[in-house]
Amino acid sequence: MSSGYSSLEEEESEEFFTARTSFFGRPPAKARPELQDVQKERETHTYLSKEEVKEKIQNYNSSVTDKLKMTLNSNGTYTGFIKVQMELCRPITVQTSVNPGEHAHNNNETSFYLPPGYVNKLHISSINTVREVIEALLKKFVVFDNPAKFALYKRCHKEDQVYTCKLSDREHPLYLRLVAGPSTETLSFVLREHETGEVMWEAFSLPELQNFLRILDKEEDEQLQILKRRYAAYKDKLEEALGGVWKPG
Repeated sequence: MSSGYSSLEEEESEEFFTARTSFFGRPPAKARPELQDVQKERETHTYLSKEEVKEKIQNYNSSVTDKLKMTLNSNGTYTGFIKVQMELCRPITVQTSVNPGEHAHNNNETSFYLPPGYVNKLHISSINTVREVIEALLKKFVVFDNPAKFALYKRCHKEDQVYTCKLSDREHPLYLRLVAGPSTETLSFVLREHETGEVMWEAFSLPELQNFLRILDKEEDEQLQILKRRYAAYKDKLEEALGGVWKPG
């Protein structure tokens, strides 16, 4: 599993992963029978006093095993890290480097798949919302896709069951992390596309749609060439078989 670091408060260079730009090469997402998506679950948040926050942070920091501790600020806010797993089924559109790769198209943009299971460490504040976290992740990767295409989910283990709940844009991920503790078995965050059942094509920009058409045209041609070679081989074998049994006159 790969991981990266990014922050809402500072910029840091990030290296992109290369991946196949292919609609056909990526297997379709498997159904998750063990997960139950509970849309827009609402939980009552108990607002903590500064002393309660301080105590929870002390308990949190004493339990972490990866040195990703939280820090309490003098104004009562606090900062810390969350890990976000990227579970994206569709390619993302990013700005390429000075020397774009072979798949780059107009305006030095290219579309590719993130590796499955990629996890990003994000340094945030207790006042940062879900929407800000999504925007920060996309900005760090220089992703041009509309943030409205994505949603942040929390994944929880309860009584040997795994539940996935879509978070509202106004919730505060670091607060959820603090309350749940540092264990990702208790709580983890997942970035996904909105699960509407259909692709929201109107959310894509014209260059993105043009990129997808180019990808589809290329892959259609590749599939056509594969079929032609396959049936040409069948034809040769059939003619060879007929030649061995057919003797005129």
